Amino acid sequence: MKRIGLFGGSFDPVHTGHLLVARTALESLALDRLFFLPAAQSPFKPGQPLTSGALRARLLRLALAGWTCCEVDTLELERGDVSYTIDTVRVFARRFPEAMLFWLIGGDHLPLLPHWREADALAELVEFAVVPRPGVEVGPGPGAPFRIRVLGAAEHDRGVRHPGAGAGGAIARGSCAGAGGRGDP
Repeated sequence: MKRIGLFGGSFDPVHTGHLLVARTALESLALDRLFFLPAAQSPFKPGQPLTSGALRARLLRLALAGWTCCEVDTLELERGDVSYTIDTVRVFARRFPEAMLFWLIGGDHLPLLPHWREADALAELVEFAVVPRPGVEVGPGPGAPFRIRVLGAAEHDRGVRHPGAGAGGAIARGSCAGAGGRGDP
């Protein structure tokens, strides 16, 4: 069964933290593919002016050059307006009907999950992969029906350098964990 990661956000701008989240998710979840989904407008940042979607998508593609298992999907940009996770997840559930879907979120969003649009339907379609943010404690999840997995918690708790970082802190580009190290999805 394919394991597909979905990583939504404004990515304005894409930065090293986004790439560290991607590396953590690829390794911890043994993902076959990870889709970056730049939002046209985040429901968490209403009215916030954003850099053009085309430029954000282009910068994401540049940042992900060489990451064979990662892809920028402009579905939410093309849809326009506010991007709701449930709408995007339904598209991916149809696109990959046999896959396990994982939605990546920051630890600060965990308590808000029950308030997301169509939260119960969303909980049936994805497992939430929670990535702790520096300085933000990840509390207990909201419970059923949500399936929650906290990623990288041990590294954050111990202050260990990220496993994807090489000498000088550079982020290693590599193969998809779920592809058996071949580099192909």
